[in-house]
Amino acid sequence: MAAIDIARAHAQVVLRIRGLARAAAALPAAVAVVLLAGRFTGRIGAPGAADAAGWDAARWAVCAVAALTLAVAGLTARALHRTVPPRTPAVPLERAEAPELYRLIGELADRLEVPAPSAVALTPDCDSWLEDVPPGRRTAPPRRDPGAPAPVLVIGSPFLWWMRAGELRALLAPVVAGTAASADPEIAAARRFLRSLDACLDSGAGAAPGLGGATLAAPPRPPRRGPAALADRIVRRVVRRLLGACRGHSAELERSVASWASEQARTVDYGLRIAAQEQVGLAYAGWDRLLTRVALPAWRLGRHPAHLNAGVVAALTELSRRDRLADGYGSRLGDRPACDLLEEPGTVDRAVSRLAADLFFGRPAAGAWRELEWADYPAEVVDAGWRAGAATLQTALNRLAPQSRPGAPTLTRLLGRLAEGDGELLAAALAAQLARTTAPAPLLEPDRSGRDLLVDHVTAMVCCAAVDTAGGAPGLDWLDGPVLLLGGVRRTDLAGPVAQAVEQGQDGPLRAWLDAADVRLEKPVRL
Repeated sequence: MAAIDIARAHAQVVLRIRGLARAAAALPAAVAVVLLAGRFTGRIGAPGAADAAGWDAARWAVCAVAALTLAVAGLTARALHRTVPPRTPAVPLERAEAPELYRLIGELADRLEVPAPSAVALTPDCDSWLEDVPPGRRTAPPRRDPGAPAPVLVIGSPFLWWMRAGELRALLAPVVAGTAASADPEIAAARRFLRSLDACLDSGAGAAPGLGGATLAAPPRPPRRGPAALADRIVRRVVRRLLGACRGHSAELERSVASWASEQARTVDYGLRIAAQEQVGLAYAGWDRLLTRVALPAWRLGRHPAHLNAGVVAALTELSRRDRLADGYGSRLGDRPACDLLEEPGTVDRAVSRLAADLFFGRPAAGAWRELEWADYPAEVVDAGWRAGAATLQTALNRLAPQSRPGAPTLTRLLGRLAEGDGELLAAALAAQLARTTAPAPLLEPDRSGRDLLVDHVTAMVCCAAVDTAGGAPGLDWLDGPVLLLGGVRRTDLAGPVAQAVEQGQDGPLRAWLDAADVRLEKPVRL
């Protein structure tokens, strides 16, 4: 049996479970109708008969069970109908914005003999998938099955900028092949039912999990009390039971569809796809590092880099230059990049970069994003971030001595406190202050200890002093983010002395580093 036939068989089982649930809801009502009809026709428990009392009791009991069952079924059906399936954040890409990309995907679908996706969208994620069109948003003429419009092809934007055009075509082949399953009426109906169950169960938690990574959160629903809360619990229990019955068949359905799509795609650029898969891991690593090391410091200051996808190309190109294991990656950069399939790559990059800021960080503290070009990053992010960090550290220092007059923001004062063994107290004060004033970014970084935060802020103050007194300059490294330049050369030897001063109270190595760099310890840092 072909994999698609196996998938269809599991979809039929899911639909049978749905049918059995409907039948179970209707059965008590059907029995009640028969009993009532028998009473009125005199065939079952006729008045005056010896068994009339028993049949009357049975009628009342069955009618009560039927009413309760219909109420639960009605509430469940209403919840499933009103639930909105989770929507994956993406930037729609119209045909006029990428005619060559649409042509490439159409030719790929023709070669695979599957329906072409109805539309294309980009998401700030290193993944690609098919997403069914929500009701009321069909972007293609309806086919013979009006309930299963062609899905939208969602492409991870880093792939479009890092991949070559041929690599992208090979990578998308198994994804596009999956449109055949979406066109199957039974598979499409089973998937709609399963998505409704998932969304109904998740809606109570106020969040919508997605298909390819992060998703837009659903607005939190206020807690309900009394009969409404009881009804919610009953509906959630019913939905959970239905999901439990369908879970194994749902997993096998999707596994069979993926297997069939992969087998179908073997006829299209199979050798190139193996090479493209290597680029997937590289793109993921570069994208993750760009977000955490480069984008996050800018987002914290309310600025969003306008060209993140161009930045990931720069980061991966830098990686290929530094790492001899990646030498082979540099030679492929002469081929046509997949972003050339877009009419205006820069405009699309801006839209995806803004979505990434909203999705991975949220609303900035200033209330509105300010767009940032890479050329302005050293001045507007690196230097500004160092100054903000030094100011926060100075406030924490002043909190340790609330009865005395606040001291000047000098390295002499800071190193003196560290040498006295106040590192733990300073780290705790700093962590408490940041917890009150800084919004966390849980999608991008784990929780950090107060000591780690103190290391970062001491480094920021040292860099500010180097810029103010030793001719240093802020710089951007595509792989590591903000860096200090002295004499036009990146200094990578600062982390060790700072860690010793913070963790062990040994300020000698850091003082020696500052003296070698001609940094003046007694001059106040400009905050």
